[in-house]
Amino acid sequence: MKLESCSSVRLLFRMGLLSNISGRKAIKIFKKFGYLVDHQTGSHIILYHAERPTLSVPNHKELAPGLLKGLIRKCGITVDEFLSAK
Repeated sequence: MKLESCSSVRLLFRMGLLSNISGRKAIKIFKKFGYLVDHQTGSHIILYHAERPTLSVPNHKELAPGLLKGLIRKCGITVDEFLSAK
């Protein structure tokens, strides 16, 4: 497979960096951006922020990179900001 652009390489690199992050670790990072744990329903921990959308983070050993990227996007931060707060 030939990668045609630098943005594709960066995307694959960041997706690799988003792997092996647990739900608990993701919650700790989101707390650095002002989120608070509201409650837990089943295996999902609900995070609350007064000015940002509510997040539902699965309490799993490893989150799928696509799911984590979606949570980051919903939060309103970039993947790079998320990774720098790691």
